[in-house]
Amino acid sequence: MKRFIYIITDRNRNNLHVGLCSDILKTLNFYREMPTLFFDTAQQLNRLVYFEEINTEEQAMERFKYVSTFTRPQKEKMIRSVNPDWVDLTIGLNFEHNTRSRSMIRPSISAARKMVTF
Repeated sequence: MKRFIYIITDRNRNNLHVGLCSDILKTLNFYREMPTLFFDTAQQLNRLVYFEEINTEEQAMERFKYVSTFTRPQKEKMIRSVNPDWVDLTIGLNFEHNTRSRSMIRPSISAARKMVTF
């Protein structure tokens, strides 16, 4: 089963939260439904700015532990390497999900990421 390492932030980029999940869309919906679970409304985590798809649970856990130790500048550098404008990648994921729902052909997540980061 695929796992995802992700970094989500608030609208002002004050907080960078690293997470690990098996269903990234369900996780993003959770953040949307529980906006003040971790912070107040001004610091609500709602922008997916980075994610990686990893094939095994063991590799995902190792990568998660590693990325979680990064300092803020290291996380920012990692984000900017694939998403220099800090675009919310949720748009591409929702597009991919809707496309997949309409057809049985499954585009890759990396293709959705490329679509958003142009």
